[in-house]
Amino acid sequence: MSEPVIEEEAIDEGPHKLPLDAWHRAAGARMVPFAGYEMPIQYEGIIVEHEWTRTNAGLFDVSHMGQLIVSGEGTAEALEALLPGDISALKPGRIRYSLLLNDDGGILDDLMVTNVTVEGEEPTYYIVVNGAVKWDDIGHLREFLPDAITLTHLDDRALLALQGPKAAEALEQVLPGVAEQLSFMQATSTSWNGVEIGIGRSGYTGEDGFELSVPEESVEALAEALCALDQVKPIGLGARDSLRLEAGLPLYGHDLDEKTDPVTADLGFAISKRRREEGGFPGAEKILALREHGPSAKRVGMLITGRMAVREGAPIFAGNAQVGTVTSGGFAPSVGQPIAMGYVEAGHALSGTKLIVEMRGKQIEATVTDMPFVPHRYYRKPKA
Repeated sequence: MSEPVIEEEAIDEGPHKLPLDAWHRAAGARMVPFAGYEMPIQYEGIIVEHEWTRTNAGLFDVSHMGQLIVSGEGTAEALEALLPGDISALKPGRIRYSLLLNDDGGILDDLMVTNVTVEGEEPTYYIVVNGAVKWDDIGHLREFLPDAITLTHLDDRALLALQGPKAAEALEQVLPGVAEQLSFMQATSTSWNGVEIGIGRSGYTGEDGFELSVPEESVEALAEALCALDQVKPIGLGARDSLRLEAGLPLYGHDLDEKTDPVTADLGFAISKRRREEGGFPGAEKILALREHGPSAKRVGMLITGRMAVREGAPIFAGNAQVGTVTSGGFAPSVGQPIAMGYVEAGHALSGTKLIVEMRGKQIEATVTDMPFVPHRYYRKPKA
């Protein structure tokens, strides 16, 4: 295998600054390094921002994510050689969660694919990948996509996420008529102040919400317009993490990595029915065998007894035997106690199973529980 093609920006010394860096600092954000960027971790406080997003609408800057356009005749089939999703069946304006896999079925990244094909033009897909591995993803895609397929990195666009039960109400005031067009996992585009805004009804909090792709030079004006509304406040990475953990959503590099397969990670839903029947994606033989016979371990949620949060890397025990490891953990404001996510041996993965997590020399009781910890509130239009 040849070395992946990495653009020069990937090896620049970081951390890099977001297009909204000065705006965040002016708003009182505390900035921290994350995924090669200086990112806002909080403004008023993580719990306050968490609770605001659960009851109103929070604006997250996720411009560190990689935004890609993949286009050309045969693009769907080319992507299916790398992803386990049924991309060919994805209609224009629809979004699908999928996984970039290696030859052993390990997860190189989890990502979102949107069909943005314009009628009468060549097939075109918009892909959002995780910021921490975007350069690896770009290199992998450039190496394995056919030469006839064009890959464009939209490095001149920012990405905002408007999340919460009042997100649609707020968006309607800035981009009238857009929210009512979309149900969960649907996308469109519109013009705002003379620039094109790409909009998907999705997000990473478990709440209703939207992701907004906007040219860098216009992102501050859009952020200002949204945060001028009574329903909207800027929210940092800290609350983003506690919200996604309550929603049972894995974070790449922590709960997922290239040694983890989709079945063990409890992401079997990302393998579309046709692909389960036909295979043809990296690691298909191994993954489909795990689906049939069951994995040896499983990603689970845990309710943690007491007030001490358990953290990534903490060992999980059943009696004196270690049976797993915590991959994410923290205090869950909406639950009122610490929660965690991790991998445990399959025999200990049943909901209600009592386990022990060792943290800072202390033995902390944990109970395996179904995820999400807080019900998802994605918006789906009623069927006609």
